[in-house]
Amino acid sequence: MQTHRTFSISSNTALWLGIAFSLAFTGLIAWAGQRLEGVALLPDTGASWYYWQLPEPAFWPRATAWVFYLAHQLTLFGLIYYAQTHELKYTGGLHRINVIALGASAFFILLHFVQSHLWYDGLAQDVSIWTSQGSVIVLLVWVLLMENNRRGMFFGQRLPLSKEIIRVARKYHGYLFAWAVVYTFWYHPMVSTSGHLVGFLYMFLIMLQGSLFFTRVHVNRIWTLVLEVSVLIHGTLVAVMQGNGIWPMFAFGFGGVFVITQMHGVGWSRGVRGLVAFAYVAAVLWVYSERGWDKLNEIVRIPIIEYLLVLILAGLFGLGIWIARRVRPTPAPAAPASPPA
Repeated sequence: MQTHRTFSISSNTALWLGIAFSLAFTGLIAWAGQRLEGVALLPDTGASWYYWQLPEPAFWPRATAWVFYLAHQLTLFGLIYYAQTHELKYTGGLHRINVIALGASAFFILLHFVQSHLWYDGLAQDVSIWTSQGSVIVLLVWVLLMENNRRGMFFGQRLPLSKEIIRVARKYHGYLFAWAVVYTFWYHPMVSTSGHLVGFLYMFLIMLQGSLFFTRVHVNRIWTLVLEVSVLIHGTLVAVMQGNGIWPMFAFGFGGVFVITQMHGVGWSRGVRGLVAFAYVAAVLWVYSERGWDKLNEIVRIPIIEYLLVLILAGLFGLGIWIARRVRPTPAPAAPASPPA
């Protein structure tokens, strides 16, 4: 058994310092973003078009975005692999690898800031906006699957999934989360629109969580719930800022997932959960009495998509496990013992 040095600073202190850094750097993006407002962009052509990209792709913007993204991605993959293969234990302090991971995250955040102000473009020049949004959706769905045995899927009731599926989801979630956040992070230039600022703050917090692996704060139920619920705040605020009138779909869609699944994993009493559910229903009735009952289907779109994707993801894991068992070499039978002389 290997022993690993832990630092005197607690993981809780590191969390709060990381949150402070995330807020401060978001403020820096807001302050410096005025410099990028003069960049000439093409007209917005709809939901499938990403507006914040240069009219003509150029070598250095494209090369720096992809090279820095790959460096960031491979660095996090390497740190996760090291942590998983060196018998680390969950601790209240920080492992040395946590300090390295926090430093790496801060470095690449600063690097992306510099890259945006020198060359502007992110990965958006070469890949669809739907890939960025899809990566975050997969992350959220993966969490629902991974937490099924702990908090259930529907009002505390678990889906009847095998322990092996949940084990695989937990073992490899770090790689998927690292890919989702780093890919989305480098997709966008660090411009200072309200939607981008909220999004970058959310990504900073997820990077912070990922850097605190194998610490007790990494599995703190309140903190992880805050990260999950933050997508409700982010999606709703962005929809409000865009003025497209669909903010209730995000507010009540992600709010519905919270009521159905997420709030059942933090130890709240039945009475508290009942009050939250009552407040949710009351808010829905109040908003749609004005908005129109014909639009009530908006609130079920996100939950239906997420729960269907949970089933699909579980099915893919189950298929992968089945295939792995079929192709894995069968151990040769032991040779019979020699008869006594």
